[in-house]
Amino acid sequence: MKNILIIGASSGIGLELAGKLKENCNIYAMSRSHGELTESENIKWKEFDVLNDEIDTGFLPEQIDGLVYCPGSINLKPFRGLKVTDVMSEFELNALGAFKVIQAVLPKLKKSESASVVLFSTVAVGQGMPYHASISMAKGAVEGMTRSLAAELAPAIRVNAIAPSLTDTPLASRLLSSEERRDSSAQRHPLKRVGKPADIASMAAFLLSDEASWITGQIMAVDGGMGALKI
Repeated sequence: MKNILIIGASSGIGLELAGKLKENCNIYAMSRSHGELTESENIKWKEFDVLNDEIDTGFLPEQIDGLVYCPGSINLKPFRGLKVTDVMSEFELNALGAFKVIQAVLPKLKKSESASVVLFSTVAVGQGMPYHASISMAKGAVEGMTRSLAAELAPAIRVNAIAPSLTDTPLASRLLSSEERRDSSAQRHPLKRVGKPADIASMAAFLLSDEASWITGQIMAVDGGMGALKI
């Protein structure tokens, strides 16, 4: 069974992914709280705050076959209202956090015969959306790191990122707080619905699998068509 480390598995996409993989993989979940995650024979959990803690690699097995970094943020503000601290906070969580975790776990990833790293960007990096300046800057850095690491770590380790549009997770609850807001968000997408955690988790599970063994350095759009289509 593969050993998969999920950072941020207590809710949303990370929780959905852990549920998808638990029957066929050993899941090592690290997050600030248990949240909705239930430990079991194949799911082990440890408290970890990426902003304040050093990752405890002793909690992990000698070999890691997959790493998924799920922590993210949605801080939508007019550019004129952004503070440097806002931008730095998003960069630290989204980009530096991923950097710290990958660097710490890299020796264990290198022991796998087919390791895969999955990161998360956003449709807003490629499309350009108002009020997304700070998160687009942070996730743009994630996309750059994805491609750079994919080149540097090939052929031993594959590195890809997923770029979703708005997804119905606790992180997005404020933006989907009413039926009117939910419908408005759905109508902006060619497929006329907001994303579900399962939509994104399914892509992450695929990228971790051997079926994706010839895919690396890619930013995979899972966005209801928003990034590519205008209708």
